[in-house]
Amino acid sequence: MTDRARETYHHGDLRNALVQAGLDLTRRGGPEALVLRDLTRTAGVSPSAAYRHFPDRNGLVTAVAARIQDAMAQRMTAAARTPTPSGRERLRAVGLGYIRFAIHEPGWFQTAFTSIDAAPSDTPIPAPLSALVGALDALVAEGCLSPSDRAGAEWPCWSAVHGFALLALHGPLRRLGESERDAAAQRTVDAIIDGVLGEAEPRHPSRRSAQRTDGTASR
Repeated sequence: MTDRARETYHHGDLRNALVQAGLDLTRRGGPEALVLRDLTRTAGVSPSAAYRHFPDRNGLVTAVAARIQDAMAQRMTAAARTPTPSGRERLRAVGLGYIRFAIHEPGWFQTAFTSIDAAPSDTPIPAPLSALVGALDALVAEGCLSPSDRAGAEWPCWSAVHGFALLALHGPLRRLGESERDAAAQRTVDAIIDGVLGEAEPRHPSRRSAQRTDGTASR
């Protein structure tokens, strides 16, 4: 049993102990590592004890994924560099925070979205999507984005950063160095924000810098 799982279990909270053990396993090995027999062994309990709290493996995966999603959203919203970021800064931080979490925590990232049911039953949308929705709504409140343009804008935004994350983990972006990959991530996020806001020209130095780096600067 891991130290955190053992401490939680000794306080009488077996459910949280099992979730913590699941977090430890998936952080190292992704959702495939979440084998009930291994998890109960890690938590120091019998397999039958787990079924008192989770009806099946999918129930446990859902609980672990929801905890990861919460941690992911916290990092996304904490990525803003100023205490009171503008809507654009907030949206940029959310996008880059999503990508960076995926790259730094690949096992958790894969687990977070391994199931369409991977969301707590009392929450209408996953926590990372909620953070994105909040950033977009802030742009509307500031008058930077019209309500009509706001409608459904979360889907292209989420698709862009999720797709980048997958390419960075499993596709050709794996071959880039860390600084080059981060510049590409910033360019991607800036491009989608420019698109959402209807801006033809890039407003962020990072995007112009990335253009010069890859030799695709417009002439």
